[in-house]
Amino acid sequence: MMAIRRRLATTFPQPQSVARAQARHLHLAPPFLLDSHVPRYQTLSARDTALKRSKAYAHLRNCNLCPRLCGVNRYETTGMCLIGATAKVNVIAPHFGEEPCIQGHNGSGAVFMSGCNLRCVFCQNYDISHQRNGMDLTPEELGEWYLKLQTVGNVHNINIVTPEHVAPQVALSILHARELGLSVPIVYNTSSFDSVASLELMDGLVDIYLADFKVWEPATSRRLLKSDDYAATARESIKAMHAQVGDLCFTGDGIAKQGLLIRHLVMPGLEREGVEIIKYLASDVSRDCFVNIMEQYAPQAHVGKTTRGR
Repeated sequence: MMAIRRRLATTFPQPQSVARAQARHLHLAPPFLLDSHVPRYQTLSARDTALKRSKAYAHLRNCNLCPRLCGVNRYETTGMCLIGATAKVNVIAPHFGEEPCIQGHNGSGAVFMSGCNLRCVFCQNYDISHQRNGMDLTPEELGEWYLKLQTVGNVHNINIVTPEHVAPQVALSILHARELGLSVPIVYNTSSFDSVASLELMDGLVDIYLADFKVWEPATSRRLLKSDDYAATARESIKAMHAQVGDLCFTGDGIAKQGLLIRHLVMPGLEREGVEIIKYLASDVSRDCFVNIMEQYAPQAHVGKTTRGR
């Protein structure tokens, strides 16, 4: 179910209710329709482009892309995500399983990255994220695939799925694709387990943040995601994302072009945590934040499996 902005209708109060009406806060949603859109990466200066490249390589030599802060040299070894300096990609194709405003009529140009910095026991893409199946691609090869999706697939955007642990490779691939003629928005499809440094790298490259907010309580995060600090990290990350791109905006055809779209998967017994997440988004991020409340939970990955050693 998509939470949709509504413009509140104004009425002229009767004299006896004037004082009460003045005390009432009337929230009017800001404009969210665009006449046109230029991808943010198209507006980067030569100086900013060079700085992005330099920072991307620096991150690979001392990895701090997520709160794990492994600090490894990705050219020599791997950290929690088990992915080195070269991105491993499982699927590249037009995708029709996203929100209507993301997939549109022609599909979203999905690039499913292998590996992950979380270990969600309910992961619906565990064969990709946990088993790390796929092909190794350089940033240049990735950028060329983006162009194929744009020219052959005629997709509405390039949708990088699970990019948190390969943000430097993604940044470099976007810059290369820009030189080749890429002109569609970039969707950063993230778990929100990102570091501030990683999101700073993506600032100016990403148009749409398609961000999960999975759970609220640290104990739930520890049990289901194998991370003690997911909720705190997600709160900080989502605020940073919104500061970069703002609320979700569309062109007249209903296709999202820029902004933040939050996803929350409702899971058995965790409905209260979802309520807390929505309250937080409304109070600390934006009352105009778009949220997709998802109901397709299925016991995938390691749900119900006996823990080794018990």
